[in-house]
Amino acid sequence: MPNWKHHVFVCTNKRPPGHPKGSCADRDCNAVRLALAEAIDANALFETVKLNTTDCLGPCRQGPTLVVYPENVWYAGLTPGDVAEIVQSHLIEGRPVARLILPE
Repeated sequence: MPNWKHHVFVCTNKRPPGHPKGSCADRDCNAVRLALAEAIDANALFETVKLNTTDCLGPCRQGPTLVVYPENVWYAGLTPGDVAEIVQSHLIEGRPVARLILPE
């Protein structure tokens, strides 16, 4: 069993059309998830970073969202273009990307 350094959950929740909270699926979370999976593979992090999808993480209006454990760092408003920075800075170098962290 691999010894995960990080466990990443990407919200892929889909709400019905017109729902007032919206959903990460309506904001292209699958493109973020795919970019993250590709970056994990490209950087050979598959033995230290576990990637999972999940239903609603809560901050629907600020999606797409993901959370990185064990640090409990929440990212929001993500695009596929943000993924390389998260992978390099947070998952490889251990420095969360402040500009992408979910505001409290």
